[in-house]
Amino acid sequence: MTLEVTILSNLIHNEKYTRKVIPFLKSDYFTTKSHKVIFLEIHEYVGNYNALPSLNALGIECQERTDLSEDQFKDIMEVLSALSKEETDFDWIVDTTEKWCQERAIYLSLMESVKIADGQDEKRDKGAIPQILSDALGVSFDQHVGHDYLQNYQERFDFYHKKEAKIPFDLEFFNKITKGGIPNKTLNIALAGTGVGKSLFMCHVASSVLLQGKNVLYITLEMAEEKIAERIDANLLNVPIQKLPELPHVMYENKINKLVKKTKGKLIIKEYPTASAHVGHFKSLLQELALKRSIKPDIIFIDYLNICASQRYKGSIVNSYTYVKAIAEELRGLAVEANVPIVSATQTTRSGYGSSDVDLTDTSESFGLPATADLMFALISTEELEDQNQIMVKQLKNRYYDPTLNKRFVVGIDRSKMRLYDVDDAQKDLVDAGAEEQVVKKVQGKKSFAELKYD
Repeated sequence: MTLEVTILSNLIHNEKYTRKVIPFLKSDYFTTKSHKVIFLEIHEYVGNYNALPSLNALGIECQERTDLSEDQFKDIMEVLSALSKEETDFDWIVDTTEKWCQERAIYLSLMESVKIADGQDEKRDKGAIPQILSDALGVSFDQHVGHDYLQNYQERFDFYHKKEAKIPFDLEFFNKITKGGIPNKTLNIALAGTGVGKSLFMCHVASSVLLQGKNVLYITLEMAEEKIAERIDANLLNVPIQKLPELPHVMYENKINKLVKKTKGKLIIKEYPTASAHVGHFKSLLQELALKRSIKPDIIFIDYLNICASQRYKGSIVNSYTYVKAIAEELRGLAVEANVPIVSATQTTRSGYGSSDVDLTDTSESFGLPATADLMFALISTEELEDQNQIMVKQLKNRYYDPTLNKRFVVGIDRSKMRLYDVDDAQKDLVDAGAEEQVVKKVQGKKSFAELKYD
């Protein structure tokens, strides 16, 4: 008796086994037409009647199929007659079935990958192969049956009092809306129009995290590595970006050396051509950093999401909704796998550009993106706000905190030094006060730029 016949025998004679394994079995795992058909009929019967089918019922269901030739039906009946009622050790058959599923999944994924590599799949390119193989390698029977509410109370108590690892902001209101910072395994998105401040925001936060002694990976797909480094220089060295070329070498070197003494962290800036890199490339980069530089990032910035590529799809094949949502899902998957927070950005639609009240509907190309993000907020700039050196932040989605609290607030912005800063208490009273027109009062920063602790 072959293993596949043994599996089919247990599926119709061993209810405990069937309940355990049937959610994980696929018809494609079976190697013959007759075995595939019998499994599909068993699966359908259990789904419809919540009971195991008899041999007689399976025979009748197969007889009524119109997609079988006479020879195929004959083969099926021969297999049915060979299905044994002989009792099989439960633990052994479950373990053996799991190993068989894993082996079949790997084999099928390799065949599928070869097809993609040969260009025979019009919907997917070679970037989808790592995920296909990863999914196959991840096949397993889940042994966890769920949280027992009454029995597992101690686990809940420990969870409530466990201090979650977070990376804090150096901006008061961002810490408020995230309850102290962004945790690992999350995707955090800034929404803004062109030139509003997406890259400035990420450069500022990357700079502040570096000063905390954390390792930072900044992936840029829009600007050159040197341009990102220039912005971070302006921020950390407290020098207007236009004045950087005028710094004498000795002064520049001294400022960098002072910075080195302030932090144990590393900042790696990696450039990829626009729309050419996907999660597979980022995973490879993380491996290279670990092997060659012994660096494990504590946070990853991706500038920016919309100009990444998808590992699963070709952009020319699927619609923009599916494509951008796939990118977001892949990035969040990377955050979970690498156990880090990821910060990225997305573009507003044309209607959202320059608007004083950006909403989720203004998310460029994909409304599916907000569904994937853990935190999403809009950066809003108007002429009035620019006159006051401010930018408005509006919460759009928040899994960390009630998004209706502190729904809107402003932060100061110094575009010459690529910095954001807190504003005074008078401004805080305007949070959620209603129309954005109220947020254009003259506001002074809490500190002068010279007083900020960057140098």
